[in-house]
Amino acid sequence: MVPVPTGQNPAGPFTPADFQLVLLRRMADHNPGPVEDARRRLGASLADMREANKRWQAMIRSPRSRPALSRYRSVLGEPESRTPRRIGDLDCEAWRWPLPLWPSLRFEVLTPAGGGAVWNEWLVRAPEAEAPPLRTVEDLTPWSCTVDEAARAFAPARPLEGTAPTRWGLVFTAPDASGVPREVVAEFTWGLLQRTAVSDPWP
Repeated sequence: MVPVPTGQNPAGPFTPADFQLVLLRRMADHNPGPVEDARRRLGASLADMREANKRWQAMIRSPRSRPALSRYRSVLGEPESRTPRRIGDLDCEAWRWPLPLWPSLRFEVLTPAGGGAVWNEWLVRAPEAEAPPLRTVEDLTPWSCTVDEAARAFAPARPLEGTAPTRWGLVFTAPDASGVPREVVAEFTWGLLQRTAVSDPWP
């Protein structure tokens, strides 16, 4: 694939490529292999990734920080789509942006109707992209699926509390390639599967 240059400049504006490095920095704790490949596609060094994460954290924690939704718009531009959504009794809106590293996914921000606060932020499947087939434990490879795809494929799935705001976990039962049911603990970062722990076959 053709590298996607970062245009990394610590003194310049925070770019969409910088934001992708921020996502990768969180994923590197669980899944360094794909992260290393993706970082090279961006033409970025480890120092670039650390610097992007440092600048992002400074933006979030600054007393003069913009509201979360405004921050995403300033970095990623206008969203590709804005879709009304209703969750229970709440009206909200899903804002989605494409990211070159994950062409079949979109970065989604869920916000109350009218904007302002951000309720959720993660990677989801693009509407026009085909979801991967998830039938067995072996299909659950790193970066293969999103939280909602795994939860639907292996329902009922029980959510686990994440170890950080950008992390989620699911526990569910899935068959292995020979059809034996296994308990699976799946860990996600920014909504994307990072790793699984699979139990021994049931007696």
